[in-house]
Amino acid sequence: MADYTKKDYWENLVKMSLSRYFVMYALSQKPMHGYDISKWIGEVTNGCCCPTEGSLYPMLKEFEKGGYVTSQAVTVSGRERKVYTLTERGIEAFSIGMEVWVSTADIIKATVR
Repeated sequence: MADYTKKDYWENLVKMSLSRYFVMYALSQKPMHGYDISKWIGEVTNGCCCPTEGSLYPMLKEFEKGGYVTSQAVTVSGRERKVYTLTERGIEAFSIGMEVWVSTADIIKATVR
């Protein structure tokens, strides 16, 4: 059972929810492979909403299955990696997600005293 009096419960809930947004945000900037996505999000959010490897790759697989990203195998530093690119559907999804997160943040900010 969750302990709602613990700060880490709320932080994990927010991070888990925002990680999808930030993965799409990263890919809206340029195509990237998984490690670069994680590194970029860590830098942009000061480590706040960086998905773990265990959550990032299943998320990318889900995005690919849904038609939100495509992947292409490329050789980077002598290693084969999948580079992910946001599709038109992914761009639309990110745009809608951004609207929802911004309006939600505005509501939260309005209720803080």
